[in-house]
Amino acid sequence: MYAAPAGTAMVGVMAGLPQLTDEQRRAALVKAAEARRVRAEVKQLLKMGALSMSGLLARADAEVIVSKMKVLAALESLPKLGKVKARRTMEEIGISESRRLRGLGKQQRADLLARFG
Repeated sequence: MYAAPAGTAMVGVMAGLPQLTDEQRRAALVKAAEARRVRAEVKQLLKMGALSMSGLLARADAEVIVSKMKVLAALESLPKLGKVKARRTMEEIGISESRRLRGLGKQQRADLLARFG
């Protein structure tokens, strides 16, 4: 941890973080755990082939948690598509590595469906 020089106060070191009550913190932890659980479930369904790309995009339109999933994580979960092929595919289509499902454009969605429909 940063130690301020003697005689000075540590003002504003963590000023950007909101002050939460214990109840708010617990609720946020529960919400985050649920989001991780749902995303892990979706990735498992993709890996098993039980969920298609069109199903994933439809689910992303309907569910906020799924819409916040990164495209790269979804592609890496597809069968026979590793990290290298997933990144290469995203680069070919023109999708940033940090893009989330909800941020895909119409053409990007169409390209993904054409490749992984």
